[in-house]
Parts: sequence; structure tokens; C-alpha cells
Amino acid sequence: MQNLVPEKDPMEALRASFRRHASGVSVITLLDNEGKPIGFTATSMTSLGANPPLLSFNVSKGSSTFASLAVGKYVAIHTLGAQTMPLAQRMAADHTQRFVPNDWHEGPYGVPVFPAATSILIGKIRDIHDIENNAVVIVDVVEGLSGTEDEALLYYQRSYMKPGEKLV
Repeated sequence: MQNLVPEKDPMEALRASFRRHASGVSVITLLDNEGKPIGFTATSMTSLGANPPLLSFNVSKGSSTFASLAVGKYVAIHTLGAQTMPLAQRMAADHTQRFVPNDWHEGPYGVPVFPAATSILIGKIRDIHDIENNAVVIVDVVEGLSGTEDEALLYYQRSYMKPGEKLV
């Protein structure tokens, strides 16, 4: 039996715990106030239920996309597979370069979509709950697009990987 190491600092406890917890990887896209595409990589997207179809994701209020999310109407939530790891990395890097490659197009409700995704859910922002320096975004799923099946892309211990094999 493995010994558990106590951590009294709640911030360090949270970080240590989530380093040991694999998360699926998604990309969230929308339009900014000027109609330009913006987006980011998220590991916090999760289903809230199927009836009605709802999902949520978290975002820092200091992120380059938060102001647009706060007034936006629609988002595209892309699930990613192992073959789309470069997209996950790009959408987590310099926000001015995220849409430079021409590998996306305008989707339903004008939101930017990346066809390489394993699936895309189009959602209408229902509510945003401010929590300290972060926010929880609640989305009504209004339609979806199915892409090519791929091995899962996970984020684990600050690296992207597919089950059984570390990628980066």
C-alpha cells in the first residue's frame, strides 16, 4: 500500500491532485466583438447532462478571450484526438497566432470551426458564473458535427498524451 503524503497548502494540494488526473482536451472558439475568430485550449469542458443537453467549461477572467465570452452568444466546442495535438498546442500558445494557419472555416452561427476535430458541439452561452479570478461558462448545445474517430488526446502531468503513450 502506497503512503499518502499530506499537503496542508490548499493551492498546492489542488495542483498536485490535478497533475495526477488525466483530462480530455478541447478547443473552444467564438467570435470577438469585431467578428474575428478567437479561441483557446481547455481541459475543463464537461457534460452537465443530456436532458437538456448542457455542458460547461472554465476560463480565467484574465484570458484574452474572456471579454468576448462575457458578451458572446455562440461557441464551438471541439473535442480533440491524438492527431490534433498540434492544434491543442497552438490554441494554448500566442493568441495572435491561433488562427494564422488556414485550417478552419466559418461554421454554424458564424463560429470558427476546425474540421480536424473528432467532434464539434455548437452551443449557445446560457450563463457565466464569476468565481474569484475565474468563470464557469454554461452552454446549451444546439447542434453538433461529427468528425473522424481518433485515439484520445489527454492532458496529464503538464503533457499531452494518448492512453499508454506520452506524446509531448
